Amino acid sequence: MEQLRQLFAQWAGEPCTDCLALGANGSNRRYYRLSGNTRRCIGTVATEVRENEAFFAYTRHFRTKGMPVPELYLVANDRQHYLQQDLGDQTLYGLLYEKKRQGGGFDAEMLDLYRKVLADLAALQTAGADMDFSVAYPHPAFDSRSIHWDLNYFKYFFLRLNHIDFDEELLENDFDTLTNHLLSADCNYFLYRDFQGRNIMLVDSQPMLYYIDYQGGRRGAAQYDVASLLYSAKSDIPEVYRVELLKRYLDVRGIRGEERRRWLDLFWAYLLARILQTLGAYGYRGLYERKPYFLESIPLALANLRRLAEEHPLAVSLPELNRVIRQLTTNSVLHPASSDADTLTVTVTSFSYKRGLPEDTSGNGGGHIFDCRALPNPGRYPEFQCYTGKDRPVVEFLQKKPPVDLFLSHAEAIVAQSIDKYLERHFTHLSVAFGCTGGQHRSVYCAERLASWIRSTYPSVIVDIRHREQD
Repeated sequence: MEQLRQLFAQWAGEPCTDCLALGANGSNRRYYRLSGNTRRCIGTVATEVRENEAFFAYTRHFRTKGMPVPELYLVANDRQHYLQQDLGDQTLYGLLYEKKRQGGGFDAEMLDLYRKVLADLAALQTAGADMDFSVAYPHPAFDSRSIHWDLNYFKYFFLRLNHIDFDEELLENDFDTLTNHLLSADCNYFLYRDFQGRNIMLVDSQPMLYYIDYQGGRRGAAQYDVASLLYSAKSDIPEVYRVELLKRYLDVRGIRGEERRRWLDLFWAYLLARILQTLGAYGYRGLYERKPYFLESIPLALANLRRLAEEHPLAVSLPELNRVIRQLTTNSVLHPASSDADTLTVTVTSFSYKRGLPEDTSGNGGGHIFDCRALPNPGRYPEFQCYTGKDRPVVEFLQKKPPVDLFLSHAEAIVAQSIDKYLERHFTHLSVAFGCTGGQHRSVYCAERLASWIRSTYPSVIVDIRHREQD
């Protein structure tokens, strides 16, 4: 990551003394927290230049309008490396998740935060309306082409993978009808595209709210992002609060009377489009790639779809799509991997001993913790400090060390004994963790290696891998 170090020195006027890899959240962008003696920032490596140019242009536009987005400090000549403001680690979703984990949930504090978020969203949508969308990536508008991309995502990665019966010709006719209905809305706002709690940062104790990851934005209708926020499956906001927050947004926008009725008619249509898009994503990431987080989201998204179908019938006729929705919401049609209570999930975690042992979120207790600190440590070498155990230089370093393979062979034997017995007894969860000093190199590498071994040795087992110090 020498390029980022050079950018940091150029921006900060001091050398970079620390470089910590951060979680990438499924994108192809890599993030690093860069620090010197007095300054710090987030360094980004992203190879898709067109997407980067959209992010740069949107950031400059929003900053000029006084919107709370991260400051862009410096961009390299290759347009693939850049520095931006460090907003910390607390997201809106992270706060809600922590409250739920502690037995609380969507309380008065969360309600107040969401009110502020919706007011900010209204401002962002308006401030971005005069954006130069010629830089948008991959498409300048949420138009017929964009909508059909999403609907076909749902058709092929959710319906097909769940073996749902449908007439393709009739379903495509309904998709055309739904698309035309959606595009009858006012589509001259900035559509954030992925406006949800993970992309909302809480900074300081007030807190200040900042908004990130808007590089997929385009011109579109305001309803889409409101639906995305309020009906995010994993956030699972109580319905009574959704109703209040939706009213709050409309009041902020000054939408009343007949205009409000028309806006809401289209809102429920955009909510349908958003739910179908997320189900496509959950099908691909969960049913196909076998990632537990997305499998867990499927029942929540289907609950939203069921409530929408029962309480807010659309103003247009969608007979085949409605027939498909009835199948999804009234029958046991999910892929067995997402609904079988006897499915074994193995959670494999990497962590730093400096921050204590990882928490068992399954509630079952037990499992295995392996100490990697006796293994050769790449973190002692400057050339590896900006990498993690998932990066090729560290992987190649550890692959050449015989003690590492010996260590992992012992770990695999112990874990195999547990998996065999857990499958025999129909247990549903096993925890395995690897710890090292910083939670960046050895533990990450070992967790990745073990997860790969479990997937190849036990195809029926779901593997949930977590890198605590990065995620």
